[in-house]
Amino acid sequence: MGLQAVGSVAVHTFAAHQSIQSTQRAQSTPTAHQSMDGHHVNAMAGDRGGADPARLADYEDVPEGHFYDPDAEYEPDPEYAATLAPDAARQRRERIGPTGRPLPYFPIPGPLTDHGPAKIIAMCNQKGGVGKTTSTINLGAALAEYGRRVLLVDFDPQGALSVGLGVNPMELDLTVYNLLMERGMSADEVLLKTAVPNMDLLPSNIDLSAAEVQLVSEVARESTLQRALKPLLADYDYIVIDCQPSLGLLTVNALTAAHKVIVPLECEFFALRGVALLTETIEKVQERLNPELELDGILATMYDSRTVHSREVLARVVEAFDDHVYHTVIGRTVRFPETTVAGEPITTYASNSVGAAAYRQLAREVLARCHAE
Repeated sequence: MGLQAVGSVAVHTFAAHQSIQSTQRAQSTPTAHQSMDGHHVNAMAGDRGGADPARLADYEDVPEGHFYDPDAEYEPDPEYAATLAPDAARQRRERIGPTGRPLPYFPIPGPLTDHGPAKIIAMCNQKGGVGKTTSTINLGAALAEYGRRVLLVDFDPQGALSVGLGVNPMELDLTVYNLLMERGMSADEVLLKTAVPNMDLLPSNIDLSAAEVQLVSEVARESTLQRALKPLLADYDYIVIDCQPSLGLLTVNALTAAHKVIVPLECEFFALRGVALLTETIEKVQERLNPELELDGILATMYDSRTVHSREVLARVVEAFDDHVYHTVIGRTVRFPETTVAGEPITTYASNSVGAAAYRQLAREVLARCHAE
């Protein structure tokens, strides 16, 4: 798998980063990302740090995107920072990630001159309440923020993805169900534009639950979604499918259509138990339906390092899956439920929050893994 190489792609040690910064400090006054009192400020955040714009020249000699991480410059809320590391100061100083591994510097992606064909990512876990929908919305929004064209597919009859983007599923005349079951239905008739530039939605509602029964009698029933999405591949860079919390026919359809699987995993024991069953299902789909399918990574969500249980679960996941576990970890914060009520991603609702920074880092990590292939 392409995952073998991810550790070496765009990864620079913290020592190398510090070496460049030390040279810059020796030559001048405090740099753009360090104020007089030694605290970090964001060099890209305008005047709020009081930094002289001329100091941005400190980064001119650094290869673009390799070392400078604007998200890392935000000073997180102290209480929330504690949920990501028992010693936040040590984490920043040594660049040790919550997984206990050295945290790579994922490059800021440059703009694209053309788009497509799309990589299809299935956000999948048969356990509910692990952050699938939240991760689908915010990963999609972060990818779109980096100039990628993104399509989100709500493939859960509960319609949570649609609700999370401000759409009332009960008021929809056409959904992904119609695209699957009605011959001649065009995706353009179902597509909705979201408030996020470069991000579109194929919505869903309770009608989709009927598809699982109706597809049983269809020829090549596992490939129905794959055929529906095929005309859209050239228009997007990424298609992210929010799967329902089960391993039924709808989920198998999503895995058959996908190139990669991301498994959001709540840092809790019962969520950990189901991962083995999910990986077996992925392997079966690889063998019988979709040889191109790969497990891209396991995403730890709802992490709180103040609890021994969270730390133990994350350590066991890293021990079992090693490089398949994303370096990015999503911590608990009240901001995520607030975004659901607001009907928008955290990247727009609370753009400077640590939650938004985490999903931007996840987007860069996903892009780095795709680039490693």
